[in-house]
Amino acid sequence: MTLEIITADCLAPLRHGFFTRRGGASSGIFHGLNCGHGSSDQSEIVSINRARVASAMEVEPSHLVSVHQVHSPDVVTLTAPFSEKPKVDAMVTATPGLALGVLSADCQPVLFADTKAGVIGAAHAGWKGTQAGVLEATLDAMEGLGADRARICAVIGPSISQRAYEVGPEFMEDFLLDDPDSDRFFAGGEGDRVQFDLPGYGLARLRAAGVGDAEWTGHCTYSDPARFFSYRRATHAGEADYGRLIAAIRL
Repeated sequence: MTLEIITADCLAPLRHGFFTRRGGASSGIFHGLNCGHGSSDQSEIVSINRARVASAMEVEPSHLVSVHQVHSPDVVTLTAPFSEKPKVDAMVTATPGLALGVLSADCQPVLFADTKAGVIGAAHAGWKGTQAGVLEATLDAMEGLGADRARICAVIGPSISQRAYEVGPEFMEDFLLDDPDSDRFFAGGEGDRVQFDLPGYGLARLRAAGVGDAEWTGHCTYSDPARFFSYRRATHAGEADYGRLIAAIRL
C-alpha cells in the first residue's frame, strides 16, 4: 500500500506532509506506518517505516530528524542531524536537506514555514505544551533565524477533535486560571465532564502570536482508526500500546 500524505497549500512549494498510518510495515495494534521508536513495536520495523517517510521527503533516513518529546515548551535550532535526541518538543532550521519530524497520536503536530526567509519549524503540541507556550517559542526561534512571523504559515495536522476529547472539570479550571477567556474552548459533556477544543486552542494561540496564516487540516485522530493512531482510542479499547503518526517538513 502506498503512503498517504496530507499536505497544505500554504506550505507549498516546500516538501512536507502529515503522514497517515497507511503504507507502513507494522502489524497488530501498530498496523501501518508506526514511526515511534518509543512504542513497543519492533525497532527494525519502525526503522523501515521511517525510511519510507524519509524517501517521500527525499532525504536519507539519518536526515529525517526527530526529538525526545516531553510535552515541554522547549525548542532546538538545528544545523545538522542530532548525535543524541534532545528532550524538547519543537525544532527549527534554515539548513536545506534536513527534514524535521514530529510524532503524535492525538496531540497537535504543527508544521511552520517562512518560505521567503527559508526557515522552517515543527512542533509537537499537546495541551500541556501548547499552554506552556511551545507554539510561540517556535515562532521566536524561527525569527532568530531571520523569519518574519507575519509571513509564517503554521498548519496543525490530524489531532483529537473537541467531540472526542472529554475531560474533567479540574482540567477546565486549570485553563481558566491561566486565562479566563479559555472558556470558549470548552463545551458541555455528560455530567460534570466537558469537551476541550485542542485544535481551536492551538489556532487561537498562533493567531494571537501574530502568525501570518494558521490553519487546521480538520482531521480527527480519534474518529478515524483506519487512517490515524490515537492514544485515547487505544486507552478506551484497553490496548497495551499505540502507534505514532509522523509529520515532517524540509527546505
